[in-house]
Amino acid sequence: MSENFGSFSQIQPLSIGNVVSAAVRLYRSHLKIYLKLALIAHLWIIVPIYGWAKYAAISGLISRLAFGELIYQPEGVQTASSYINPRLWSFLRVAFQVGIFLILIYLGLAIAGGVLAGLIGVVLKGILGTSSIIVTTTLAIIVTACIVLLGLTWFYSRWIVAEVPLAVEENINGGESVARSWELTKASVFRIQGVVLVGFVVTLPLLFVLNYIPSLFLIKLEQGSAIYSLVYLISWIGSFIGGILIMPFWQALKAVLYLDLRTRREGLGLQLREPPSQDFR
Repeated sequence: MSENFGSFSQIQPLSIGNVVSAAVRLYRSHLKIYLKLALIAHLWIIVPIYGWAKYAAISGLISRLAFGELIYQPEGVQTASSYINPRLWSFLRVAFQVGIFLILIYLGLAIAGGVLAGLIGVVLKGILGTSSIIVTTTLAIIVTACIVLLGLTWFYSRWIVAEVPLAVEENINGGESVARSWELTKASVFRIQGVVLVGFVVTLPLLFVLNYIPSLFLIKLEQGSAIYSLVYLISWIGSFIGGILIMPFWQALKAVLYLDLRTRREGLGLQLREPPSQDFR
């Protein structure tokens, strides 16, 4: 993809790199608006239930704004909000539904992985003898981790755009939005996993500085000490800032991916916006 999103021509299916590049450009060109919304969303998290619904709705709002830019139908925040706000509880339903599904899948995969790893361990123990305990234990951990990771990423890829249809399509509820994501991603799981991996690499420097480094310091400190409390506070602030900075990128990425999936699955003649050159200076 070139520096522009397009030249008023029909969007073509995008490569993994182009999906991420488009999300980066959207994020960079609307940084102030997206970060303001992300800040508001994260402040709402501290309010149980209603605040969580607001967080989910604002996430969808960012994706709607990004999608509007991509199809050359940009909206102001107020206009987009007038569409999003009546669906507040539907966004919460999407978040809870996907979250519960993933938790149940994680538990199922962990049990299945543990059983399989145990069977492998028994076989290896019979072949190598009791001296292989370290080898079989290590292998069991690796097998279980791989099964859980691959399974979770597969299912996450099927629901990655679960809130986007609710944010941009007419006459759809939360449950239908989740089902819509499942349908759109049916033939694109491995490509989506590639998009997620590249997106993670793009955000990794921020995560490393704001989340991982403070957490590493906490491991070596004594809980309850003054220095532990200070580092914990720094870690919490870093995670809060990191969430604000990264959230708009992922919501923009979902908007691009949703548009690309609809183009691939439905052959939509949607048009991409050619943004003003000053947005990219």
